[in-house]
Amino acid sequence: MKEQSLTRREFIKTGTIAAVGAIVVNSPLKFFAMQTVKSKVVLIRNENVFNDNGKIVAGVLEQMLDDAVKVLFNTNNSTQAWNKILKPEDVLGIKSNVWRNLRTPFELEQVLKKRAIDAGIKEKDISINDHGVLRDNVFKRSTALINTRPMRTHYWSGVGSLVKNYIMFEEYPASLHPDSCADLGKVWLYPIVRGKTRLNVLVLLTPLFHSVGPHGFSKDYIWRYNGLIVGTDPVACDVIGLRIIEAKRKEFFGEDNPLNPPAKHIKLADTRFHLGTADPKKIDLIKIGSKEGILI
Repeated sequence: MKEQSLTRREFIKTGTIAAVGAIVVNSPLKFFAMQTVKSKVVLIRNENVFNDNGKIVAGVLEQMLDDAVKVLFNTNNSTQAWNKILKPEDVLGIKSNVWRNLRTPFELEQVLKKRAIDAGIKEKDISINDHGVLRDNVFKRSTALINTRPMRTHYWSGVGSLVKNYIMFEEYPASLHPDSCADLGKVWLYPIVRGKTRLNVLVLLTPLFHSVGPHGFSKDYIWRYNGLIVGTDPVACDVIGLRIIEAKRKEFFGEDNPLNPPAKHIKLADTRFHLGTADPKKIDLIKIGSKEGILI
């Protein structure tokens, strides 16, 4: 598929942390601790990602992801970027999210699997899972993880985010619900997870910006944002997603309407567990594609 060209300004911005790929592959936690380097986050949007019938156009979604990783890893093409993310000897777990009302798109799961195979990983060494990760033999012996889920409001944690998506690596997930899920970040330090996450993809195709109750969902509170947030720092990606959700709530309700409960786990993932940066001043946000209605 034809690569999307970048503007000169976008190309220059990608040089901020040119060496990020090699650092992240070797040790994500060490990278996140480098306070002198901004966390690069790519927000890409494309209004053509849905067809006239409201179905995802797989080819457009694939191109969005490829364009995002190319910018993220400062490469000439997406193949070079994926080869920085994944190695042929890797055993890959793709941590998805299957919440029935707003799940990780099947099309996205499949393009991630396809890119892993393209990078040389054997199909038997790739698994896509959510609730069953602790019983999944691929995840048990994984050397690499890709983390992907939709952004949405959440009854216990304020928002369902990339940091929260690893809750299923906890044997008793409900044990992390107290205090607005403040301790979600500790899961990222478990041996099955620690240091393995190569890429985070926060899905904002149709985010949920308001809900009521433990499993609340209404189509009145989703909208076509047509976006993906992609990065190596899950906290920084979550910060950008949260700001978009908050901006949409203000636009919809006509005033500030704080999340209840607040999404405190995102900031604490930085200050308590040191998984990434929650400080917007330390995030290098690169925007690609449609700017209309971008909210950030």
